[in-house]
Amino acid sequence: MVVGQSGLGKSTLVNTLFKSQVSRKSSGWNREEKIPKTVEIKAIGHVIEEGGVKMKLTVIDTPGFGDQINNENCWEPIEKYINEQYEKFLKEEVNIARKKRIPDTRVHCCLYFISPTGHSLRPLDLEFMKHLSKVVNIIPVIAKADTMTLEEKIEFKQRVRKELEVNGIEFYPQKEFDEDLEDKTENDKIRQESMPFAVVGSDKEYQVNGKRVLGRKTPWGIIEVENLTHCEFALLRDFVIRTHLQDLKEVTHNIHYETYRAKRLNDNGGLPPMTTETEENHESNL
Repeated sequence: MVVGQSGLGKSTLVNTLFKSQVSRKSSGWNREEKIPKTVEIKAIGHVIEEGGVKMKLTVIDTPGFGDQINNENCWEPIEKYINEQYEKFLKEEVNIARKKRIPDTRVHCCLYFISPTGHSLRPLDLEFMKHLSKVVNIIPVIAKADTMTLEEKIEFKQRVRKELEVNGIEFYPQKEFDEDLEDKTENDKIRQESMPFAVVGSDKEYQVNGKRVLGRKTPWGIIEVENLTHCEFALLRDFVIRTHLQDLKEVTHNIHYETYRAKRLNDNGGLPPMTTETEENHESNL
């Protein structure tokens, strides 16, 4: 899932991340198009190949988030959508004749895009992450990091980490879920040095030193997306797709989903309320 205000390059970054047109990119706003009055939820399914392994991926975009004059409670449709996916999984799980492989539409990761102001987080950023960090793995990302100098980027990252800590906001990887000392050492390094990832996205290629590279052309040169001295895109990609993909899924299942499941079963005396469809299935199973 990708969340953030319009114009922060969410679609471009997702397409760069998976080296494919995963997210539909708008060709730009025109007069006929209306800015969404409420937050919309758009899910796009895609199959990507990583190291010879095919992986089914669903990217969920949230157009309209943070784009209104009054953004009060604009995170609620997103939180509702995430909980609906937990509910869907729970209903499949408690069926008498449940499927051997339950379709998993749960949101395993939420990339939250922070505007590169160089100052501090907006109240909306803090409120969103405060509410959603309880139900999903949040990875904060500083968008369009090429608009800041190296010094500004380092200072802004430190400020963001400090603000998140002061406001009691836990982002992924959460401290409380470190399994052992080795896990803690590795994750502490990520939490204290890498987070939030300062990234640049681009789906355009340029020739640099005889090689074709993804980048952004400026009057003073090419900003190479996959060059670690230019931005942290490569770190984010490895983190989400390679090193922590399985852990993201496990934390979702063992922590966020279990928390939702325990609350729902407790509220409803052990089982979610039966829908007409569930009742019909139950009768046919009998």
